[in-house]
Amino acid sequence: MAKLPAIILGVLTVIPLITHADEVTRPNVLFIAIDDLNDWVGSLGGHKQADTPHLDRLASMGVNFTNAHCQAPICMPSRASLLTGTYPHKNGVYMIEQDYNEAPALKGLTTLPEYFRKHGYHTIGCGKIYHKNGPDEAPGWDEYGIRKGWSWMKDLVGPEGVSGLPEPSIFDFGPIEATDEDMNDSQVTTWATERLAQGYEKPFFLAVGLITPHLPLYTPTPWFDASWDNGKVELPPVLPGDLDDMPPMGRKFTRYFDTTPMSHHNITRHGLWHKAVASYLACATFTDHCVGQLLDALEKSPHANNTVIVLWSDHGFHIGEKMHWEKRSLWEESTRVPLVFAGPGVAAKGKKSNRPVGLIDIYPTLVELCGLPASDQLEGLSLVPLLEDPEAVWDRPVLTTHHPGNHAIRTLRWRYICYANGDEELYDHRTDPHEFHNLAGLPEHADTIRKLSFHLPAECAPYAPRLPRQKFTQEFDWTSPD
Repeated sequence: MAKLPAIILGVLTVIPLITHADEVTRPNVLFIAIDDLNDWVGSLGGHKQADTPHLDRLASMGVNFTNAHCQAPICMPSRASLLTGTYPHKNGVYMIEQDYNEAPALKGLTTLPEYFRKHGYHTIGCGKIYHKNGPDEAPGWDEYGIRKGWSWMKDLVGPEGVSGLPEPSIFDFGPIEATDEDMNDSQVTTWATERLAQGYEKPFFLAVGLITPHLPLYTPTPWFDASWDNGKVELPPVLPGDLDDMPPMGRKFTRYFDTTPMSHHNITRHGLWHKAVASYLACATFTDHCVGQLLDALEKSPHANNTVIVLWSDHGFHIGEKMHWEKRSLWEESTRVPLVFAGPGVAAKGKKSNRPVGLIDIYPTLVELCGLPASDQLEGLSLVPLLEDPEAVWDRPVLTTHHPGNHAIRTLRWRYICYANGDEELYDHRTDPHEFHNLAGLPEHADTIRKLSFHLPAECAPYAPRLPRQKFTQEFDWTSPD
């Protein structure tokens, strides 16, 4: 065999080195997912007693999106949307009982961690990233750490619970006799900080899933006591008769939990609203503590100057607003979430952006920040223009869907809700940030509704298959106000 010219051998030798160098110089990603955290964060101003210094510290390091919203107000569909970059009305995942892996519209799509792995990243996950899928069911990981179910909580608390509610189920809240180290999120955080201290031959994608403040709202006693402050807890703002101007479907959404311990009537008649608020505030502060440990570990690591950080929550959470609890609504409390980007490529450090953006935009944003090729499957938009100029023109509203045919459109000023039966709500956030006054029936707002309705999906995919041994919650019909 004839020898290759020396210049060709030199080129062939350099090619893999160039590829390897490109991988090494790409930024790492620290992907922090939080469960059920609403805007009760200091930098978002959702509750004046919120104590979240580390979340506020992260916001000061990058761009804090103050008008960010989920694409579905419940865990499974929200995370399926974010991790595939597709909308619920396209992929058919609307409920927690559905099988993510068997959704026909998701077959053949590449999830976010898979995409980074395919493009040379070492992918590491721990805690709750997908909803029910661990590393065996959700491909894309080189390493996966602690992923517990809810049984660990039952081991810490007996069947009587700690809230004082009769017959508490997962809807329980209050202080528990436990140490920080007993808590799942502390164990996840420790596992992740150990990985941050290591060196890697390739850039890494580290996903850390913190489940607090998901129900039950438990923290070790000192965290609760700090939020309780001898009962000096402020309730969220409510308006007597708030539901009077709501259409039948809107009122029905508030009744979803009427037959469960978490109904507003049940909590208030037992005098436990203040305790529930304090428990949620304590959970937010505990999660903030875990975030602080992650930030400290990153700053001490060799990766401090070359790691993109994105922090998000999968949806919001009601704590009595509109006489509603938990999520599963199309109002601001259910859809608004913390979203912060920091690190390489984030030019506008310490700035806020009030532009309406969605969790669906995280996937394309990370792809662009890390210099990866664009993916045709993504339905969101890269937020890089807003990371450079938080006040840049941004004309696209945010779409949130809760079951087929029920949608919310959020712009800089308006929230428009259209239910499957045609019922409507309209709120003006310039004058009514708590969404107390439904303007949908007023003729002077007909043109606004006409313009906003242009952004509603023309059709919705059918429900994806349910998980084995799971039943749909179809005893609550989301398509009818009756």
